[in-house]
Formats: sequence, C-alpha cells, structure tokens
Amino acid sequence: MEVRKRAKVNQAGSSLGILLPGSSLERCNSGKRTEPARIREGVSLLGQSGSFSGSCLPRQWPWQRCVSMAAGLFLAVLLAVTQAWCVNAIHENLLWFSQLTEVEREISFRTECGLYYSYYKQMLQATSIQEGLSELIRDNLTESKRTINLLQRMNIYQEVFLSVLYRLLPLQAYLEPVYFYIYTVFSLQAVYVIALYLTAWLLAGSWLAGLLTGVWYILNRVDTTRVEFTISLRENWSLPFFALQVTAVTCYLRPQLSALQQKVMVWLMYVTTCCFCLTWQFNQFILLVQALIVYILDIVDLLTTTQVTTLYLVQVSGLLSVWLLQFCNSMILGSLVLSFIVAALFIRHCQSALKTGGLLVRLAKVLLHSILVLLLAFIINSLTKKALQLRSDEHIFKFIKSKFALGPTRDFDASLYLCEEAFGLLPLDTVERLAGTLLLYPYVPTVLLLSGMLAVAVLHNLRPKGGWEEEKRAAAGGQVETFRPDVAYNLLHSVLYGLLAFSTMRMKYIWTGHMCAVAAYGVCGTDLWTLLLKALRCNTKVLLRFIRYAVPVLMIGWLYYKFWPKLMEELSELREFYDPDTVELMTWISTKTPKQAVFAGSMQLLAGIKLCTGRVLTNHPHYEDKDLRERTRQVYQVYARRSPEEVYDILRAVGADYVVLENSICYERRHRRGCRLRDLLDLANGHIMDGPGENEPDLVPASHPRFCEAIKTDATAYTGLFTRTFQNKTFYVYRLKKKRKKSGKASSEPGVKQ
Repeated sequence: MEVRKRAKVNQAGSSLGILLPGSSLERCNSGKRTEPARIREGVSLLGQSGSFSGSCLPRQWPWQRCVSMAAGLFLAVLLAVTQAWCVNAIHENLLWFSQLTEVEREISFRTECGLYYSYYKQMLQATSIQEGLSELIRDNLTESKRTINLLQRMNIYQEVFLSVLYRLLPLQAYLEPVYFYIYTVFSLQAVYVIALYLTAWLLAGSWLAGLLTGVWYILNRVDTTRVEFTISLRENWSLPFFALQVTAVTCYLRPQLSALQQKVMVWLMYVTTCCFCLTWQFNQFILLVQALIVYILDIVDLLTTTQVTTLYLVQVSGLLSVWLLQFCNSMILGSLVLSFIVAALFIRHCQSALKTGGLLVRLAKVLLHSILVLLLAFIINSLTKKALQLRSDEHIFKFIKSKFALGPTRDFDASLYLCEEAFGLLPLDTVERLAGTLLLYPYVPTVLLLSGMLAVAVLHNLRPKGGWEEEKRAAAGGQVETFRPDVAYNLLHSVLYGLLAFSTMRMKYIWTGHMCAVAAYGVCGTDLWTLLLKALRCNTKVLLRFIRYAVPVLMIGWLYYKFWPKLMEELSELREFYDPDTVELMTWISTKTPKQAVFAGSMQLLAGIKLCTGRVLTNHPHYEDKDLRERTRQVYQVYARRSPEEVYDILRAVGADYVVLENSICYERRHRRGCRLRDLLDLANGHIMDGPGENEPDLVPASHPRFCEAIKTDATAYTGLFTRTFQNKTFYVYRLKKKRKKSGKASSEPGVKQ
C-alpha cells in the first residue's frame, strides 16, 4: 500500500517517472488536501488537466479540457484512418489487385496466408453456417488420411467470424468477400495506431505524444508492419489486440482510478488478451515475456499485491477461455506462461517474508525466490507435457537451443527456422532506418535515463523502511525516489521485447510500434527535459512547458517536410502482379484433376493449391503438430537423394495421388550452402551436401541421385512409378501409378501438358 500512496502523490501533479519530495512540485501541493482516489472528482483516464510535471501550472477550465480531449481523439482517428488508407493503397498499387482475376487474387495470398484465407472461402461456400462449422470441426481435406478439428488445431476463429458476419450483413451486392476480408485487416491497423496513440498519451499526459507516435508508426511502416503483403498472417490480427491490452495495462497501473474505472480496465485487459490469444498460435511466448515483466515489478516492490494478482489472473483467464474455445487445446495447458504464473503465485504465497530485511538480505531473498519460481515452473511444465503427451511446440524449443548453440544443429525442423532471414538477428539497416526518421535518437536516451531512474527507485524500495536513518533523512528533507508503475511497465516492455526483436527479426513488429510510444513519451514528457534544464541551470516551469510543446511540433514539421514527398511517391508507384506459371498450374489442377485428388509438395505451394483448387493436401505450413512435421520431412524427400521406390512408398503412405516439384527448390540459389532445403535434407539423412565446400566428417556420399533431378531424365526406374502430367518453366507435376504386377502390361497414362 505504501507504493500505491507514493504513486498517487506522484501522479497528482507529475508525469515524471520519479517524484522528489521537497521539490517545487511537492511544495506547490503541500497545502492541498489529498482525498481518496475513489471519491475524487474530475479524474480523466487520459491524464490530468495539469499534467505538466515539475511545475505548479494552473488547472484548466472544464471546457478547455473538453476541447483538448476532443482534439486529441480527433487526431487519433485521423492518424488511424491515414494508416489504414496507406496500407490499402500500397497493397492495391503493388498488385493492381482490383484488376486481377479471382485465381490471381488468391495466389497473391502467399504461403500460410493462403491456407488461412481458404477457410474463410470454405465457410462462405458452405450451404449454411452450421455446415461450414461442421466441415471445419471434422476436416479431412487439409491433411490426407486424417480427420482433424481445425478450430482446435489452428487459430482461425477470425476467418469464421468474418464469414458469418459477411453472410449476415447486407454487403453481398456491394462488396466482394475478398475485399471485406482485407478491409477488416487494414482496419485493425487503424486500431493498432489508436492503441499506441493512447498509450503515449497516457504516459506523457499530452496528446502531442500520441500524435508523434502515430506519425512515427506510419513513416516507419517497413519496420512496424508487413500487413500490405502478408494480409492473413496471424500477427496482423493479433498485434492490434496486444497493443490495446498494453494500453489497458498502462491505464490500470495509473493511480487515482475509481473502482469502476479499475473494473473497466480489468475487463478490457481480459477481452483484449482473449482476442490476442485466439488469433495467434505464438501467444504463449509473448505472454510469457509479459508475465516476466509483472514478476520483475513485483519483486522490486513497484506493484501492489492486488495489481500483481490481477494481471496474472487476467492472463490465466484469457488463456483458459481460449483453451475452451479451441476445444481444450492441450498446447495451451502445456504452455510455459501458465506454468510460470502458477509457480510465481505459489512461491509468492509461501514466501510471505520476501519483502522484509536489509538490502543484502532482500537481494538474497529475491535471488532465491527467482530460482524457486523458475525451478517450479520447469517442473510443472514438464509434468504437464508428460501427462498430456504434448510435443506440439517442441520444434520451437529446438529452434531456440540451436539458435544459441545449446543443441544439435542438424535437426531438420530447427534448421528450417534458422535458415530463414526472418528468424535471424535484427539487421543493422533496421537501426539505420529508425534513426533516419529521428525515432532512435529520443528513444535511446529515454530508455537509458528511465533505466537509471528505475534502478535508483528499486534500490530505495529494497532498503528497509521506517528505520532511524530513514526518519533522519526525511526530517532533513532528503530525497526519496519512487517510480510510476505504468512507466516502469512500459520501460520493461520496451526493453525485453527489444531484446527479443534483436535476437529474432520477425519479433521486431512487436517492439517497433511500442518503441514509437516510448520515444514520444521521452520527447513530450518531462524526464529528459527536466534533467537537461537542471544541468543548464534554467529549470523554470514556463521554459519546460514551452519545450514540451515546441520540440514535438518542430519534429513533426521536419518529418512532414522530409518524408511527405517520399510517402506520396511511394503511394503513387504502380506495379502489377505477374505469376503466369502458378496461374497455369492452378488452372490445370482445377480443370484436369479429380476433386478428391491428393497433392504432395512444398508447404508453401500446397497452401495455394488448397485455396485455389480445394484439393486434398498431404502437408501444409501450420507447423504446430509433431505428426505433421514428421510427415512434411518425409514428403520433402522428393528433394533429397533417395531411390524412386523409397519416394514412391513415402508418397503412397501419406495417400498422395500427385506430387508437384518446383525448380526453385530443386535448384535453389536463394540460400547459402548449408541452408538450401536440399542441404538440410542431406544433413538430416547423413549425406554429403552439393557443391564445393566443407562437409562434416561423419557424412557419407549418397547411393542415389537427387530425386527431383533424376525423375526428369525419364529413366525406366522412374517412369514405372511416376507419370509426368504437367510441366512449365517452374513446376513439374507427376502422377503416382499403381504398382504393376510383373506379368501385367503397362497401363496407359495421360500425356504431358507442355
């Protein structure tokens, strides 16, 4: 409760991370009577009327607050609409989407995006909503020879919701289904911008911070989102809800909220957490980082017991709600975040004397407490996975071990991730682009300054309270530092997700958006400016207020001058979708093969075949299933050095009727040696890799040629098992023959389509 009381005094007239008793702010408020937060009137969720910290500024009149609030909200909506319009315009200009045929539009949903969109299309093609749901719950098209519950296995509730909404709304005559889908995703970008805008506003107490955040987010579009060319990607659905959740957490941690406002924030946190978890399969790892942030703030005494318990329970209730909606998906119960929260709450309950003792004793207790929590979390997680026989997410841990050289590097699943640029380290050109828009320059000093202030506050919190030295220091007017919990949360959020982004480039989209809000807080808040003005010995309230308004306005003006012409040029750049080979392949499959034909091939291509043709697949890009990962590795043997009989038996075992070979994989040059798909297969099979270069000593030469190359020679060993039925410059399609008896005659097969 002591932390809560200090925070209330801090927020009443300051947006500084630290409040220094004995300062001008405290003297200004010394004659005022502080009332309990629940009965105080005029409390605004978006900052106090006099939220200019470090100064005794007069309170604004109610009409001034209303005008300022209206202006801030109007600019938030304006920036949100601008972002949605920009990504829609870029998407249209990149593909000339409005002029594409239906099959070309569907092909533009590349890789796993096509798989997810196919379920939206499937729901719309069903005769009724009930039949569509039944087909998803008992699906036998996505994986041949298997019936799976797609609502349990995949995060596709958003496709189900949109398809139902499109059926119910009177839109069919005005809007095509594909536009309804992409407009919804682009609208979520508007939600994302509003969430970041509000977070910055809450932190800085000025909507200028929100304005600067929105401008930075739009100008750094290359590093903040990739929605314009990966529309259906799960992160494009989930990150806007995660940003809303962070906004709700920030508001919840602010002091002076009434009981009703706190309840509203808790429910908002719960709803946004549910939406976030329901729309992305990697939710457990993102929430694990967030749970670690809450844990750190708890052990350093920056959050109250009620706040910690509430934040933990919001995460748990959100995950369990999604667990029920996903038909008791065992991957959620076996998630690390659930195990960690249970361990943290249990150890916290058992160690009631954690926050007592001297500084060294407290530090020792914190260390012991953390070791016990991590150990118990590991035990709970291991027992849960063993009881549930859960191995769906083991490929992620293999990837982490291999990435940090903690495990074998030949594992096929881990190598698939390690060799992709998106899962590598953050490239330096990202930092250069962020610096080019002035985003990096205020962000770095803001994080460094706040980190130092947080360290001072933590040391103060860990020292024993109420001793003789404390009373003496207070009587002498000594400075006792506290730290705003909402600022502390956002600081740790930015730092930890920043480390995650630097380690794995794909995760940068979680960090860069929030980075804009933190940098805007540094510019429009008071921490940096107060420190600078004190160093220059000119710390006056008038000058501080002038700088807080003038600097962001000047920065926005400079950004407009430098980047507005570039943005307009980018929006006017016209390109066109062109992939005739894939269009030809999809057209041939749709018209020349049976509707129940089973196709084998690469995960990325099969997702497009599912969307464009509705044919049955052997494997697909949604990789969160152990049996599917093993099946994919087996199907990929068509690109390895295996005998035609072995490949034939593998494909028959998974029920394949056709196999599609891609020259871009068979003769791949995009990746370096050792990262080409054929190299990964050779390593997994213990074979020497192609081309000049070193090989590990235990690798041996293969006894067979590479299948994808040798089958094109039409040798007898291959033509007896496979018949070429289609080819163009990019794809070769072979039909699997039925094995003939030795006395039988050769059966006739359709000719090759050239």
